[in-house]
Formats: sequence, structure tokens, C-alpha cells
Amino acid sequence: MVADTDAKEHTMIKRSLRTFATALIICVTLNGCSAFWGESDQLHELSMMVPNTPGGGYDIAARTVTNIMEKTGTTGHIDVFNVVGDDETIAMERLLKESGNANLMMMMGLGMVGACYGSVSNCRPSDATALALLTEEPEVVVVPADSPYKSIADLISAWKADPVSLKVGGGSSRGGPNYLFPMELAHIIGIATSTVKYVPFAGDGQMLPALLNHRIAFGATGFAEYRDQITAGQLRVLAVSAKDRTGETLAPTLKEAGIDLVFMNWHGVLAPPGISAEDRARLIDILTKLHQSQQWKQALVDNEWTDVFITGDAFAQFLKQQERLEAATMKQLGFPAKA
Repeated sequence: MVADTDAKEHTMIKRSLRTFATALIICVTLNGCSAFWGESDQLHELSMMVPNTPGGGYDIAARTVTNIMEKTGTTGHIDVFNVVGDDETIAMERLLKESGNANLMMMMGLGMVGACYGSVSNCRPSDATALALLTEEPEVVVVPADSPYKSIADLISAWKADPVSLKVGGGSSRGGPNYLFPMELAHIIGIATSTVKYVPFAGDGQMLPALLNHRIAFGATGFAEYRDQITAGQLRVLAVSAKDRTGETLAPTLKEAGIDLVFMNWHGVLAPPGISAEDRARLIDILTKLHQSQQWKQALVDNEWTDVFITGDAFAQFLKQQERLEAATMKQLGFPAKA
């Protein structure tokens, strides 16, 4: 009985090996070995780093991107994780230390450029591998539903009368979009930037309670971050920083209110430095397929994002331009240049 059992097991093993070998031959013949290893495995090992807290603009963008990639079958499951600390520079430094890791991406944007400029860190987004610029979006000026400010004119009047007492909040550190926007607004309407009481939060999710409880008078943010609260009537949008009115906000632009300011935030995707040209092309191809999907087109509409898709070297040039613009803007606002 034992001998018979051993013989049967030996036969089953031989059949299994023949089956695998046949499949492997077919795979090689058809140049489709990704079903066993290689590209398919790489697509299933991808991770997306978010350089801020859950619920903020980066987090919403990253999870929207990865959900669409997974649902469309562009990739397998993508691990999304948040890295919080030192105003986004911890995440930037971690990405740079992951040199050669072709399975890691990071969602980033203007806030990352500002964070690196405003910190003692020597990290720069342009030192990483540029993959794709995805979207741009305006900022919105939001107040709680029971705010005494019923229009942007009301808010500006009160702000100019007492800039020290009127606090503005944002989910950006110094140099980020939610910081730059109210500073540029103050500069244009004649408020000294040194008197602006800006309260930074580690993401828009942490700013919401302060806004609803009137610990800050108004917030500077993107529409997508507070879409649910705006739709539910908890928050009101007084103005949008776009050139023209957009989608669901139905709020006037600053230009309509007589304020000559257009301000746009943006989001893009980086990979660590030191990856091969082939791996860079693979990741760009994944993001290109995302951009071509109907699900992504709908996400652009839902979140009031503008499609500004560029990839590779064009995005790398854009990053360097944004770093130069950040330095010039901070200088214009009266802040010393980074040492």
C-alpha cells in the first residue's frame, strides 16, 4: 500500500511538472510571461506614498488615482500609505532615499515645492524621477455656514479693517498653496503679509473642526477637500481663484469681485531617483492609461480638476520652473530667500 501510494504521488508530481512546463513554453512562445512573473508582478507590487494626513488634497488625489487603476485593471492592488511629518519633507526625503525602487510612486504638488523651499531640508522635487503632471485646480475661500461674512466683499472689508484679529487657515505649511493663496490675496488688496495671521494645519481634515468652530475666520483650500461639507451646507464658498467660475461651486471668481488674482494649485506623481529608463516608461504608461480612462475623465468633473496631463521630461522641466517661481513669489511677498 505504501509503495502504491508513493507511485501515485510520483505520477501526480510528474503530471504537474509537465503541465507547468507546457504552460511556460506557451508563455515564452507568445511572449506573455507576465502571467507568471515580470511586468505583472511589478504591477501588483506598486505602492503610492501620500506626503500628508488622510483626508487632504494629496490623499484624495492619490486614492482616486489608485482606485481607478485597480478598477480598470491597469494594475493590481496598490498599497497607499501616508507619511506625515516636517511639513511633507519627511516624505520627500524618504522618496529620495528609495533610489532605484521602481515600484514606489508619490503623489505631490505645489505644496511639496513650497515645503521643500520653506524648510532647512535640501530636498527638491526635481531631484526625483518626474512621471506625470495630472491636474490643476483653483483655491476656494470657505467659511462656515453661519459666518457673518456673506460675500467675499464682506470678508475683505473686515480683513482690511483688522488683519491681526482675522485668522485664516490652510492645510499647507509656509510656501504651500493654501499658504501662498491668502498671502497673495492679502498682498493684492493692500494688507501687509507680515500682519496676516495664518494658521497651518497638517492637512485639510484637521482644519475642518477649527473652521466649523470659528477658531479661524476663513479657510483657503481646494473644492474637492470639502466637497461633502459644501454640498451639505455646512460650509459656504465665498470666492474661487480660477479665471472663470467652475462646476458645482457656483461662487464668483476673485476677478468678478474686482480682485486681480488667479491662483492655481496642481498635483503630479514622482518616483524615486535612480530607476531605469524602462521602469520610468512602464510607470508613465500606467499613468497614461489612467488618463485615457472614462473613470478618470469623470473624476476630473466630480472634483473640479482641470486636465493638464504631461509626462516625463516635460514634467521635469515644469518642476524646475515651479521651484524658480516659488522662490520668486516668496521674495515678492517679503520673505527671505532660502539659505
